[in-house]
Amino acid sequence: MSKNNSTVPVYKDVTKSFEARVEDLVSRLSLEEKVSQLVYNSSAISSLAIPEYNWWNECIHGVARAGVATVFPQAIGMAASFNEELMYRVAVAISDEGRAKHHEFARQGDRGIYKGLTFWSPNINIFRDPRWGRGQETYGEDPYLTGRLGVAFVKGLQGDHPKYFKTVATPKHYAVHSGPESLRHEFDAKASIKDMYETYLPAFKECIKEGKAYSIMGAYNRTNGEPCCASPTLLQQILRDEWGFEGFVVSDCGAIEDIYEPHKVASSPEEAAAMALKNGCDLCCGRVFNTLLKALDQGLVSEEDIDTSVKRLFMARFKLGMFDPESEVPYTQIPYEVVNCEEHIQLALDMARESMVLLKNEGNILPLSKDLDTIAVIGPNAQSKDVLLGNYSGTPAEYVTVLDGIRRKVSSNTKVIYAEGCHLSDTAEGYWGAKATRGFAEAIAAAERADAVIMCMGISPALEGEEGEVAESDGGGDRTNLDLPGMQEELLKAIYDIGKPVVLVILNGSPLSINWAQENIPAILEAWYPGEQGGNAVADVIFGDYNPAGRLPVTFVKSLDDIPPFTDYNMQGRTYRYMEKEPLYPFGYGLSYTTFEYSNLRLNVDTIEAGESINVKVDVENVGSIAGDEVVQLYLKDIEASVAVPIWELKGVERIHLEPSEKKTVEFNITPRQMALIDEQGRCLLEPGQFRVYVGGQQPDRRSEVLTGKEVLSCEFEVTGDTLEIEY
Repeated sequence: MSKNNSTVPVYKDVTKSFEARVEDLVSRLSLEEKVSQLVYNSSAISSLAIPEYNWWNECIHGVARAGVATVFPQAIGMAASFNEELMYRVAVAISDEGRAKHHEFARQGDRGIYKGLTFWSPNINIFRDPRWGRGQETYGEDPYLTGRLGVAFVKGLQGDHPKYFKTVATPKHYAVHSGPESLRHEFDAKASIKDMYETYLPAFKECIKEGKAYSIMGAYNRTNGEPCCASPTLLQQILRDEWGFEGFVVSDCGAIEDIYEPHKVASSPEEAAAMALKNGCDLCCGRVFNTLLKALDQGLVSEEDIDTSVKRLFMARFKLGMFDPESEVPYTQIPYEVVNCEEHIQLALDMARESMVLLKNEGNILPLSKDLDTIAVIGPNAQSKDVLLGNYSGTPAEYVTVLDGIRRKVSSNTKVIYAEGCHLSDTAEGYWGAKATRGFAEAIAAAERADAVIMCMGISPALEGEEGEVAESDGGGDRTNLDLPGMQEELLKAIYDIGKPVVLVILNGSPLSINWAQENIPAILEAWYPGEQGGNAVADVIFGDYNPAGRLPVTFVKSLDDIPPFTDYNMQGRTYRYMEKEPLYPFGYGLSYTTFEYSNLRLNVDTIEAGESINVKVDVENVGSIAGDEVVQLYLKDIEASVAVPIWELKGVERIHLEPSEKKTVEFNITPRQMALIDEQGRCLLEPGQFRVYVGGQQPDRRSEVLTGKEVLSCEFEVTGDTLEIEY
């Protein structure tokens, strides 16, 4: 049959526009059929050959919950790479696997949950408080870094085909959402309009406007009194009117129920459903939209309201190629064999290596020799598979634990002794009177016989994560303190007292206040939840086959006493941009086995008119003897702002590789938008005055100077002319 045959319904005619096809298809649906498409597990409509479709899928660091898939480092670890290009490559690999799995499952009649092409990722909430259990899913505390990595991830997921989406990305949780988990269904996150536009919204804006994300997920909480999944301010005024969003909005799961139950903003399910739909939430992850027919009878919504959302959802499915022959859609040809293929396994290793952050290396104890006679590997995370994964993960075909990686790396003559030492979090006497220190004797015996000790400690997804998903958290998924839990610090001290060289590897998804370790342990490596290849990556760094260059995407505070209460969403006193207390480890911090020297920082001009950009260049040379990466960071400070502004802000990042004695010139462009401030009314203003530029491998703060022994370069420029209000 010809594609242009007049007997072909318009919605099946691939020569017609998607808009025409969507209009035709929706016109053929009954009201009941329309409503059946507004829930995440949308029904099949056999009369029109519409298969069932489950919209719920996850992929923050690999295709999740659908069997074997490549598991990359948890999002917070990938953020530590400070590598936009590598993040894009990871997202391309994830979307390859997502496409391959979707089509193979569909061919076998499996269209269930976690099998679709609409991924509810990335999580680009700002990790404003280290207690938040879901901070591990984010790209850290900085809006600029989060935005750059988020855009890269969105583009990698959605592809670059002129007609079809590879998958649909869904930045979440929009907006002003970062705990507490135990209060999320009832909490009202109160944020000033300045904090909104300065901190909480920029990454979402960039993922929508630059990344072209076609979906966005609303949050559970209220923001300034409005439920996020029914907020006229967030969903209409900002998202659609200001940013021009044309895709669809999905609720977080159960969030529309929350509108009438814990939030008590609506008085019934029908009223909550109507409120969400009319304010721009198109898809319900939950059951409440099943009441829309009653809401229609009660005059709370119109059929036109329902049509608007149904059309948005079908537009996404058409753009994914779900109603076109496979021969028309190039992504259908991705073979199933791409899942966890060798190329993706290597990419997981590459990202895990780049995520490693060397926090301390006193006396250059690292790298260790592979030819030591005996190495003791001690700690509750040494042989743990769970700490490789973090939450929202797939299932690796192979788990490489830290202990596995070390055993593979050392020479055949090196003996590796393993002892767990203690449980991750036990502190008290347990079953049959077993004490929490019961493993100390074995650990001490191992350490006494070793030439060096590698301690593998930290936390795990059993201690931090999403509400209801965490087995051992006493904070409902959040953390109530930042210390090493259980008897870990006591074990660390006991091993340290033996007098052997100690390397501490911490595996975690959020900051730890390891103050004693920083004072006493000579070498500390931050490994995050490093993915399926994590053990190999850790071993590569410890034994010198990879020179670490990761940087912290989140501040490690010394104590919870140094930051505001968890429920306070005011940014003052939080993150490196506003925090006045000295941190344990600053944002942007990380060490290397080699030394990089910065020189010749220059601007193309030192005075510009308001509205012009400015070019910054700096020379970076590897003056050490080991090849490695350097993360070049540019921070900007508005010296003469008329309102309170951040202390300084990251405005440029480039990760470069340099051989010994190699020098490169790194170039940045500072745009008018990057120079602009947000005033108390939320206006984006570029004011005349002095600005200071800092460039180096770290922040320009005193703590970074102390930890690295280096200072960053700086220079100033002046903006002249009148104050400009520019596009946010």
